[in-house]
Amino acid sequence: MPPAKKRTRSYDSAKIRTAVFAQFGNVREAVGALEPEQLALPTRLGSWTVRELAAHLTMALIGATRFLAMPEPPAREVALLDWPFATASAAAQVDEASRAFAAQGDLGELYTRTLAGFEEALPDVTAGRLVPTRFGAMTLDDFLVTRTVELVVHTDDLNDAVPGLDVPYDRQALAACTRLLADALAVKAPGGAVEVRVPPFAVVQCVAGPRHTRGTPPNVVETDPLTWIRLATGRTDWKSALDAAKVSASGERADLAELLPVMS
Repeated sequence: MPPAKKRTRSYDSAKIRTAVFAQFGNVREAVGALEPEQLALPTRLGSWTVRELAAHLTMALIGATRFLAMPEPPAREVALLDWPFATASAAAQVDEASRAFAAQGDLGELYTRTLAGFEEALPDVTAGRLVPTRFGAMTLDDFLVTRTVELVVHTDDLNDAVPGLDVPYDRQALAACTRLLADALAVKAPGGAVEVRVPPFAVVQCVAGPRHTRGTPPNVVETDPLTWIRLATGRTDWKSALDAAKVSASGERADLAELLPVMS
C-alpha cells in the first residue's frame, strides 16, 4: 500500500452526508422499479447479476451503521488516501456478503431497512469520531467520503448493466468520488511532471520528473469525471479511452497506462 503522504483534501462534512443520502436515494428509487428479468441480467462484475449488485450497494451504508454500533477505537489507523489501496484485500469478504444480502429476497425491504438503520445510527455531531472499518480505524467523516466512491462507481455499474437505465449522479457525490480517486493517483505516482485534469472537479499533478511551475504544462491528461472513474477503477482501460476520444493526452510523459487502475 503506497503511503498517503499527500496532504489530504478537505471535504465539507455536511455536504458529504447530504451527497451520500442523495445518491443512495437515487439508487433505491431505480432498484425499486426493476423487474425480475432485469435483476437477473449479468453485470461487468464477474458473476454478479444485477440483483447481487443492487444488494451490494446497500453495503455502502450498512457498513457505516455497523461500525457506529461498535466501540470507538482509541486512535486513527487509516488515512483517507490509504483507503483506495486497501480495498482489494476485502474482495472475497465483500463478494460473500453481497451474495448473502441478495439471497434475502425483497430488495425493497432491504433498502428501506438499510436507510432507516443508517439514519438512526448517524450521530448529529461527529467531529473526530472514529469508526473501526475492516481496514483499520478511520474518522467517520473520511469513511463517508469513501461511501461516495462506492455509491457512484456502482451506480455506473448498474447503469451499464441495465439497458435504458439512467440512474442520476448527485453532483456532490460525483465530485467527491472524482477527487478522491484523482488524489489517489497522485499518491500512487508522486511528482509534478504530469497534470491530470478532470473538469470541473479535480486537477492533480503526478509522475516523477521535471515539475511544471508556470504556463501550459508540457504533459497534460484531461478527461470527464465518469471516464476518469472508470479508468481509476478498471472499468475501462487507457487505450480504449484514448481510441474512443474520451481522454486527451499530450506530452511524452502523458501516458497513464501503467498506473491504472488506481484501485481494483
